[in-house]
Amino acid sequence: MSLLLNPFNTVGYISEYYFCDRESELALLLENAKNSINTTLVSSRKFGKSALLYRFSEELNKENEIYFFYIDIYSTQNLREFIELLSITVLRKFTPKESFGKQFLNFVKALRPVISYDTLSGQPEISFEYSQIKEYENTLAQIFKFLDKQNVPIMIAFDEFQQIATYPEQNVEALLRTIIQTLRNVNFVFSGSHQHIMNEIFSNSKRPFFASTQSLSLFEIPEEKYKAFIEFHFADHKKYIDSDAVEFILDWTMRHTYYTQFVCKKLFASPKKKIDIHTVKLACGEILDSERSNFLHFRRLLTPFQWQLLIAIAKEEKVFKPQSKDFVQKYALGSASSVKKTLDSLTQKEMVMLQTGHDTQFYRVYDVFLLRWLNRTY
Repeated sequence: MSLLLNPFNTVGYISEYYFCDRESELALLLENAKNSINTTLVSSRKFGKSALLYRFSEELNKENEIYFFYIDIYSTQNLREFIELLSITVLRKFTPKESFGKQFLNFVKALRPVISYDTLSGQPEISFEYSQIKEYENTLAQIFKFLDKQNVPIMIAFDEFQQIATYPEQNVEALLRTIIQTLRNVNFVFSGSHQHIMNEIFSNSKRPFFASTQSLSLFEIPEEKYKAFIEFHFADHKKYIDSDAVEFILDWTMRHTYYTQFVCKKLFASPKKKIDIHTVKLACGEILDSERSNFLHFRRLLTPFQWQLLIAIAKEEKVFKPQSKDFVQKYALGSASSVKKTLDSLTQKEMVMLQTGHDTQFYRVYDVFLLRWLNRTY
């Protein structure tokens, strides 16, 4: 096959050849799809959720034709924008000359949108300008009804699904749940990176989506599988990387997919044919140096105490009891109540994350490179 110059991808999905593991997670998604079970997929950002979903789509299409729609709703602010993004995503997947594309375009026109075309790409743009919320609700129901009537199975993956909890309309969850439970030919994956909000949406018995999906969480790729993946791709391009160098990478990046791929991408780009641990450490230092101005900008955005707490969490790498007497005294953080309030603020700003392991929960600095820079600098 034709190989990319650099096999370590940090953006999007390319193909199975460049995709590492996630075999058990993929198997569960496929099993749920075959049995019409909707799935909630949760992990921190840049952990490989979207790549897994495209890998899932690729595997589905090996056996059956299926229309797969990946829709990242992070940028949407309300129900109108949600409907517009859904419509545009469906329409852009097909040319107007294709049967499905032509049917959907004619269908959407009946919903009285404003349709325009991008002057550069020629891609359609759709906006709905209704005066009453009921009109938006009816439009959403009609779109899903149209999709449900197609002759092929349809899978829709909504990424950053927790965004719907921020919409000004109060009934979006109930509206979606009411529509979705009537569908027979459309299945869903609801993917999100804010675990506590996703848990609230799908695990709170008072919320509409309670007990309506099977949960799936992404954890770190097992060390041996990631190690084999890295060594294989270096060797497949006539390069060599020491075993201890790979182990250092996986430890230093905490096996967080994006950061692991980023470091490997930089090392692979080196003209050296053999990568040892010394080369890896130099590359990691260069990465931190290049990010210094961004990290100093973070410091200017935070209060002195927020920055102090961030450093403390970075020093520990994983903090299981941030309000404990030992942690508070070790880093002269004052009172446990002050730590709690500041920790909530840092979590909301996505500077710190509450990460759930297989059987534990702990806080850590969200950005692994920032964590390593704080450790090195303070």
